[in-house]
Amino acid sequence: MTRRTLAVVSAGLSQPSSTRLLADQLAAATRDELVRRGAEVRLDVVELREHAHDVVNHLLTGFPSASLRTALDAVAGADGVIAVTPIFSASYSGLFKSFFDVLDSGALAGTPVLVGATGGTARHSLALEHAVRPLFGYLRAVVVPTGVYAAGADWSGDTADGALRDRILHAGAELAEQVDRRPASVGPADPFALTTDFAQLLGGGREE
Repeated sequence: MTRRTLAVVSAGLSQPSSTRLLADQLAAATRDELVRRGAEVRLDVVELREHAHDVVNHLLTGFPSASLRTALDAVAGADGVIAVTPIFSASYSGLFKSFFDVLDSGALAGTPVLVGATGGTARHSLALEHAVRPLFGYLRAVVVPTGVYAAGADWSGDTADGALRDRILHAGAELAEQVDRRPASVGPADPFALTTDFAQLLGGGREE
């Protein structure tokens, strides 16, 4: 059985959060489709509100905390990424952008990504296409065609309405298709891993 890892990035600021709710439902739809295809799936959830101070410190110092490094590695090493942001002032949140600013260069190149966003009204839905999708295009990710925007009116408690639910299922199937057709991720490279054995090191790299 193929093992797959999905990183689920939620930039919601409140608890409970409609952003996290959408992220969880997108993750469930993608996981269920991958399981149907015979994969074993692990979800790594990155709740950005828990890393907000560390993200700012990383921007100022250039060094991540241990917990932020774990979150960054989870995203960089995933077979697929689900990234969901609230929309503020017609664009993604500052925390959402800052997290991807401190992600290692090239970490998402070729990685399938499903983008989602939440907002108070449907008027903000175009921000998904003119702001969020171009960000991941710049990062050289493979963004699936269907993005999912959810306004407040699209929810009934913790349940998506029929149209939103259909879009969630469709987007999850698209991400699962992209993940399924790729080799399993080997995770981020270990910067401390030895590429030369000790015998070669002691011999100055020469072969006897």
